Amino acid sequence: MPKFEVSIPHNLGREQARDRLHGFSDMLRAKYSDQLSGLEQTWEGDTLSFGFTTFGFKIQGNLAVEDAAIRVSGDLPFAAAMFKGKITGAIEEQLNRLLK
Repeated sequence: MPKFEVSIPHNLGREQARDRLHGFSDMLRAKYSDQLSGLEQTWEGDTLSFGFTTFGFKIQGNLAVEDAAIRVSGDLPFAAAMFKGKITGAIEEQLNRLLK
């Protein structure tokens, strides 16, 4: 499976960044309800494991909260590889908005 990885720098510190991210999935559900389904999330410490389906593609990955960055990585189905740039761009855009 093709991989994706996004790193978003922040100046919030680990705790404040993590607190902001706890509401992120609710925002995604509200904003993209017509494009996302089956959104799952599990927090373990500073790492969020997530999964969702968009346009028929199952996306799974992890989001790690670090002192000065958020790192998102995961797997894409082969059929979604051509949309990798669009997917990572959307992740970057939404996380940048959330962390500012």
